[in-house]
Amino acid sequence: MNNITETMSGYSTGQAKTRTSLRRKSLMATGVGNLLEWFDWTIYTVASVYIAAALFDKSNATSALLNTLAVFAAGFLLRPIGGIFFGILADKLGRRNVLLSTMLLMAGASLLIAFIPSYESIGSWASGLLLLARLVQGFAHGGETTTSYAYIAEIAPPKRRGLWSSTVFIAVGCGSLLATFYMALLTSLLSVGEMQEWGWRIPFATGGLLAVFALWLRRNMMESEHSPSAGGESTAPAWSRAKIIQHGVRLFLYEAGATLTYYTWVTSASIYAISVKGMDPRSAFTMSCIAQVIYLVFLPISGWISDLWGRKISALISLLGIAVTLFPLWGLINNQPWTLMVAQTAGLLLVAFITGCKPASISEQIPTRYRTRMFGVCISLGVAVFGGTASYLTTWLYSENIGWIFNIYLIVVAVIASAVVLMWKNNHGVPIDKI
Repeated sequence: MNNITETMSGYSTGQAKTRTSLRRKSLMATGVGNLLEWFDWTIYTVASVYIAAALFDKSNATSALLNTLAVFAAGFLLRPIGGIFFGILADKLGRRNVLLSTMLLMAGASLLIAFIPSYESIGSWASGLLLLARLVQGFAHGGETTTSYAYIAEIAPPKRRGLWSSTVFIAVGCGSLLATFYMALLTSLLSVGEMQEWGWRIPFATGGLLAVFALWLRRNMMESEHSPSAGGESTAPAWSRAKIIQHGVRLFLYEAGATLTYYTWVTSASIYAISVKGMDPRSAFTMSCIAQVIYLVFLPISGWISDLWGRKISALISLLGIAVTLFPLWGLINNQPWTLMVAQTAGLLLVAFITGCKPASISEQIPTRYRTRMFGVCISLGVAVFGGTASYLTTWLYSENIGWIFNIYLIVVAVIASAVVLMWKNNHGVPIDKI
C-alpha cells in the first residue's frame, strides 16, 4: 500500500513539474511572439521620416510626415475590430490558436510594407498600399494584445501574476528597443540617400521573416485551462448588462491613461526631439535606446512590487507621477542628446509601474467569462483613440508652437484614469477563476 501511495505521489509530482515547465515554455513563446509583433509595429514609427519621403509626396516634408503619422493612427482604428473578432474567437478556438493567427497576419503585412514601390514609381498607390498594410497590422495587433493579456494572467501563479505579467511589456519594450536600435545601426552604416531609397525597408523585411521562428515556438504552447474552449470558466456570478457597461467604461478610461502615457514616452519623445527640436536622428535614436534599456531592466522589479503592494498603488504611482512631472521633463528636451536620455528615462521609469503589471491589473478586474471580449472592445478602443493619435498630436501641436495643449490633455487623461483605479478591488494574489 505504501509503495502504491509513493508511486502515485511521485507521478503527481512529475505531472506538476511537467506542467510548470510547459507554463514557462508557453510564457517564453508568448514573449518572443509579442517582441516580434511590437518590433513590426514600432518600426513604422521610428522609420516614419523615411517612409514619408518614400511613399508620400515629399514636396511638402511636414505634410508628408503628418500623412505618415495619420496612417499610423489609422492602423489603430482596426484594433478594436481585431480585438472584438479575436476576443470572441479566443473563447471558441482557444487562446493559442488566436496567437498563432495574429502572428501570421502581422508578418505578412510587414513584408508588404518592405516591398511597396515608391511614390515616384506608382504615385498614390504607394500610400494606399501602406494604408492597407497598416490596417491589417492593426487588426492583428488588436487580437494579439487582447489575447496575450488574458493568456499570461491565466497561466501565471496567482502570487506571481504581476511578475509574470511584466514579461508582456518586457517583450513589448524589447520589440520597441530593437526597432529603435535597428534604425540607429542602419543610419550609422548607410548614407542619408541610401536610407531614404531602400535602407528603411530592411527592418520590415527582417521582422516578417523572423516571424517564422516565433510561429515555431508558439506551435507547442499550452492552452489556458481557464479558457472556455478548454472547459474552464469563472465561478463568479454573471454580471448584468449595466454592470458590464460600467466596468467596460472604466476599463476604457484606465487604458486611455495607460496607453497615452506609454506612447508619449516610448515613441513620441524621440520624434519630438528630431522633428521639433532639431536633434540629430542618430544621436536621438541612440539616447532613446539607452532610456529604453533602463526601462526594461526595471520592468520585472515593478511587476514584483505590484505583487507586494497591489496593482492599485503601482498604477497610481505611474499615472499621478507622470501628470506631475510631464511639463518639466518635456521642457527639458532640446537639441542636445543627453536631454532626451534624461527626460525619457525618468518618464519611462514612471511608465513601468503601470506596464509592469498591466495584464494582471486588468485581468483581476474582469471575470473569465467576459475577459477577452471586454479587452477586445475596451482596451482596443482606448489604444486606438489615445495611443494611435499621440505621435500625430505631439508633432502637430509642437510644430504650431502650442505643445502645452498636449501636455494639459495628457495630465487630464491621467487624472481621470487615476480616479478609475481608486475604484478597483484589490484582487492581487486571488486565483483567476475566483475573480
